[in-house]
Amino acid sequence: MAIYDKPTRALMRQMVADMPIMKGDVITRDAVLNWFATHYPKIKEGTVTAHLIRLSANAPSRIHYSPKPGEDDLFFQLDSSRFRLYDPATDPPPIAAGAKIGVKPGTLPVEDPRDTTEEEVGSAQFAYESDLRNYLSKNLHILEPGLRLYEEESITGIEFPVGGRFIDILARDSRGGYVVIELKVSRGYDRVVGQLLRYMGWISKNQAEPGQSVRGMIVAREISQDLILACSGLAGIGLFEYEMSVSVKAVGS
Repeated sequence: MAIYDKPTRALMRQMVADMPIMKGDVITRDAVLNWFATHYPKIKEGTVTAHLIRLSANAPSRIHYSPKPGEDDLFFQLDSSRFRLYDPATDPPPIAAGAKIGVKPGTLPVEDPRDTTEEEVGSAQFAYESDLRNYLSKNLHILEPGLRLYEEESITGIEFPVGGRFIDILARDSRGGYVVIELKVSRGYDRVVGQLLRYMGWISKNQAEPGQSVRGMIVAREISQDLILACSGLAGIGLFEYEMSVSVKAVGS
């Protein structure tokens, strides 16, 4: 539900008119955040950034935010922090909801959605992590009863933006607290702890209300002993290993 009399996506268009932003002008993410902080300070930074991505026709992560064809194609993302107005005459067709976004080996989508390690580079690994993320986002109860995907104004917790980077899944627990979930398609090493703590700190500072809890979870194919040791003295971080199973059935010819 919108905090003000207009939803955030409509306020984005108001911002374009107020500044004003003209065809060819480049605007930064910080300038957008500053405009909202001045005029609509109750809207969280993560919500503003997510809507900026939702309204960017070429941003791969917009598919998680239910963009409306023809209505939500306002910007064109130049890099992780710069945008201009979308020009349908010269720019590629908008990325639509439900699209499968391919990633070339060794590259990232425009908005650099995750911290990567050497074992995760390549299109097959990204596709695998995407499948795992999408499955877990619909079945968060298997990690914890009452756990649900964060949602606000059509923005979901899948690839939720945090200061130029992206959380794999942002969830809410049964008590209303935030849960930051990071996925590793192979083995989880201790270096992921710093990544998770950074995301948790960002949510505590910029998204959570005073006194609202923020926890973390790491889900990996295998949890290494160094990761277990690294988390042994930390409160509020859960470790999970997942297993994949496949069944087949005969089909008549």
